Amino acid sequence: MKTVRFLIIFLMSLGFFSVSAEAQKKKPAKKPVPKPVVTTTASFGDVKTAKEKVSNQIKNITTFVSKLPPFVQSIEAIDRESKTRKLQQSSIDLNNKMKRDLIQAMRNFRAGLTALETDFRTKPALRKYLLKIEGIAGYSAQSEDLAMAGRFSEAGQPLTSAAGKLTDTLAVMP
Repeated sequence: MKTVRFLIIFLMSLGFFSVSAEAQKKKPAKKPVPKPVVTTTASFGDVKTAKEKVSNQIKNITTFVSKLPPFVQSIEAIDRESKTRKLQQSSIDLNNKMKRDLIQAMRNFRAGLTALETDFRTKPALRKYLLKIEGIAGYSAQSEDLAMAGRFSEAGQPLTSAAGKLTDTLAVMP
């Protein structure tokens, strides 16, 4: 009976010490697994789409500005003639329509350039190019203001500056 008791105490102490020895072992610290950087195709798609939009705006502006002088000369010539002599009402009406169309074209540029600048502000993939494109909406507003004031010959200059900023933006985009 003494041996049984001795054996039981021995096994219990052996179990006790083995548990405390197990608790003393240091477990290797788990290293945090770095999350992989995911490049989404959506951001690449945003950049590609924005690049196409920038290119289209450059083309639209340069075409418009290159065709502007003949229209402006025609408008100004009819305005001068209407002050010096009597013109037919149809000529005056046509001239006023040309002025309204020109102002509307400036408004359309403003809407398009504002939307483009907003895309660069709101889409994370495009924010790094925002400094290059920032201000194009302001140039288009200046152009519209000049046209509304009847200074059509000067109205193309701010649009030319906007085209320059767009070209600079296009140059840094992948």
